[in-house]
Amino acid sequence: MTSTDPRDSALVRAARGQTVPHTPVWFMRQAGRSLPEYHKVRDGIPMLQACRTPELVTEITLQPVRRHGVDAAVFYSDIVVPLEAVGIDLDLVPGVGPVIAQPVRTRQDLERIPELEPSHVPFITQAVSMLVRELGGTPLIGFAGAPFTLASYLVEGGPSRNHEHTKALMHGDPQLWHDLCARLAQISGAFLRVQAEAGASVVQLFDSWAGALSLADYEALVQPHSAAALAAVADLDVPRIHFGVGTGELLPAMGAAGAEVVGVDFRVPLDEAVRRTEGHYALQGNLDPALLFAPWEPLSQAVDRVLESGRSAPGHIFNLGHGVLPSTDPDVLTRVVERVHERSAS
Repeated sequence: MTSTDPRDSALVRAARGQTVPHTPVWFMRQAGRSLPEYHKVRDGIPMLQACRTPELVTEITLQPVRRHGVDAAVFYSDIVVPLEAVGIDLDLVPGVGPVIAQPVRTRQDLERIPELEPSHVPFITQAVSMLVRELGGTPLIGFAGAPFTLASYLVEGGPSRNHEHTKALMHGDPQLWHDLCARLAQISGAFLRVQAEAGASVVQLFDSWAGALSLADYEALVQPHSAAALAAVADLDVPRIHFGVGTGELLPAMGAAGAEVVGVDFRVPLDEAVRRTEGHYALQGNLDPALLFAPWEPLSQAVDRVLESGRSAPGHIFNLGHGVLPSTDPDVLTRVVERVHERSAS
């Protein structure tokens, strides 16, 4: 008999390093742009408006669970939703990403940013509650952007290749930098907590841009704030996943920030990630999302290599090494889920 408690699910068990009937699988960005049904329900609705509409969030979050048979749903939102909720003037520009009307460069800019209260995001609580009722024993993964990545968008005014304004602030006014990141850690942590208290079974902290940092800068200027965000849910008995892109050199430090699971991008094999993290954490990853465009034979072999490489980890959650690309064939994702389940069944 299948348990209706998501805490008994393969994904939550893998995150805790417990035995599982098969390797659980979900995909970052599984909810959204690769699915035709997503484009149909979101037609004409701006992204941020969609994220504030609980019925739409619920439908979009459930779509890949229905289609692919993945082992978890990931909450449909965006890392800038809590920033907008506290009053930051921003827009999600198609093809660009978050654009901030007034970049944060001074103490006066920081003083305009309040702490996040649950009352700022009632639509999040409502959407998570709706989803938990629909999902039954399938876990829901909540998420938030990490302080460094949020700070980078705020300081740069949008996406950046070199993060020059961000690094100039980090080193030129470290006190302002720490104060900014402390405020963002409160916002991220509160956003994770709202989702977990409403019923999310797992949370993930995304540090998309942390790979732009040296280990020394990460440990001194970033890790304490990511740790504060993750600590906000430490008492809620939800496993925490910590993921960044290009973070092979940072994996032990990211785990030490307070994660049960370290997400690994496609650049570092999982057995090497186990070595770097000394087997202290379950791992998530890490098929290259571009390989989903390859013929099935080499793709299936790559899936098998990831599974084999992940066997040495205390727990393994199969995922991509970054998000699903928009033009990915959804049928290929479904085949990958079937392959993972079939090859890893105990």
